[in-house]
Amino acid sequence: MTIPIIQVDAFTATPFHGNPAAVCVLPAAADAAWMQQVAQEMNLSETAFVVRRADGDFDLRWFTPLVEVDLCGHATLATAHVLWQAGHLEVGAQARFHTRSGVLTANQDQDWIVLDFPATPPESVEPPPGLAHALGIEPVAVARSKFDYLVEVKHESLVRHLRPNFSLLRDLPVRGIMVTSRGTEPYDFVSRFFAPAVGVDEDPVTGSAHCCLTPYWSAKLDRATFLAYQASPRGGTLRVELRGDRVLLAGQAVTVLRGELV
Repeated sequence: MTIPIIQVDAFTATPFHGNPAAVCVLPAAADAAWMQQVAQEMNLSETAFVVRRADGDFDLRWFTPLVEVDLCGHATLATAHVLWQAGHLEVGAQARFHTRSGVLTANQDQDWIVLDFPATPPESVEPPPGLAHALGIEPVAVARSKFDYLVEVKHESLVRHLRPNFSLLRDLPVRGIMVTSRGTEPYDFVSRFFAPAVGVDEDPVTGSAHCCLTPYWSAKLDRATFLAYQASPRGGTLRVELRGDRVLLAGQAVTVLRGELV
């Protein structure tokens, strides 16, 4: 039996931009070791595996080339895009995913997809030894969320031209490190995200990082809604909104490849 696998560029409307994710729509739950092997074979920052439940919802899991992760935005966006596009869900119907981070939903808003994710607000911390050296910058502030370190710097140009030492970052006891600053028009803030500890030196566009970035910038700027840009070489745009202990992450997606696992 063959299993379809679809590659989607998420948080962009332009092929070969945004963050690529592979999506496998499975007929039944699969073995975790097999899913990890598929993710290694795809060699993307995330491969998503989705199975329809008896109640019409979906079970969803995400794997990097090295590990299974607890939360992933761009692969969830890609999965919702595939479910609507391939007819697994009616256009306009809400997608409900059961995950290691609870129930997540996706809704269509014209040509955008809006995800409802848990906020992961950061708390200020002392920078861990070696962080500034590994990034090659002087932080304005350092905070830590449930998953990652957040590093604010003075200028957008520092974010865009950052060349971190991935070997040093790999030793930090977190999933990843996001570096952020205020943005220039039309963007309210910009960021980049590095996660060599889980096999992704730089993630092109990281939805789950914005579950931390959104409450961080909301507290600093006394606002709830933002237009954000992740300034990786591929780049991607997100509309984000803080709603209590949840974050709405909106992005676009485009299918770039369809194939089969044999």
